[in-house]
Amino acid sequence: MHNYLKGKVVVVTGAAGGFGRLVAIKSLELGAAVSCSDIDEKPLSQLVEGLEADGSRVMGVKADVSKLGEVQSLVAKTTEQFGQVDVMINNAGIMPLAFFSDHLNATDAWDRCIDINIKGVLNGITAVYDQMIDQGQGHIVNLSSIYGNYPVAGAGVYGASKAAVNFLSESLRVESQGKIKVTIVKPTGVPGTGLGQGVVNQEAIVGILGQHDASYRQMMQAYISGELPEQHRHRESIEYYALDPEDLADQIIYAINQPWGVSIGDITVRASGDAYVL
Repeated sequence: MHNYLKGKVVVVTGAAGGFGRLVAIKSLELGAAVSCSDIDEKPLSQLVEGLEADGSRVMGVKADVSKLGEVQSLVAKTTEQFGQVDVMINNAGIMPLAFFSDHLNATDAWDRCIDINIKGVLNGITAVYDQMIDQGQGHIVNLSSIYGNYPVAGAGVYGASKAAVNFLSESLRVESQGKIKVTIVKPTGVPGTGLGQGVVNQEAIVGILGQHDASYRQMMQAYISGELPEQHRHRESIEYYALDPEDLADQIIYAINQPWGVSIGDITVRASGDAYVL
């Protein structure tokens, strides 16, 4: 495949871990300049220092995506350093699954979810919009989820935040056709990202599992204990039960490694043997 990333400038939020870290690394390997951003300064600095040791074109900017001024500063610093922003990947997000009956314990997490998952994506869009319009081209990638496909128990707020990402993305695509490409990425469950650490009530995962709830929980316990059968652990198997973060990162790279005239508008990435019903 032709390398369309070489020479482009890519901004990644939530770059200190999970998908963001891998996408940043893979973009650099393909010859892009990458501006890595995260709210957690220490792991962000460690990432950038490690990449700089390889002689890559990389910079790190601490930013809270829920604050428009900080995201605007991220874009301004990137443009000052590299001259442009070709791809903006709004990756930062949290997943506070909880039932409405959990509201006393979940309210603060839900507030953060709205600030990061909705406002953070909106801030990422608006912070880079004028720059891309002035350039005459650009690409915005927004991380959504299969939770945004349909409302289910246990994910009222989180699912609503991802449905909002879908609406923001499609509206932007319609308004900016011919100037800005827009990609919505909808992962299924990816245990290795650590996103599950934000879950308020572990029972709330039932909404995404439906009739597979009991069998999936057994498989997860087998995974944690190291007893998961081999056919469920390897991506070469049709029974692969859950994506590795790298599986998703490769597909995000695929979506951005396209000629300017080709837009991957919406991509859902699943393990072929996963148990998610959405």
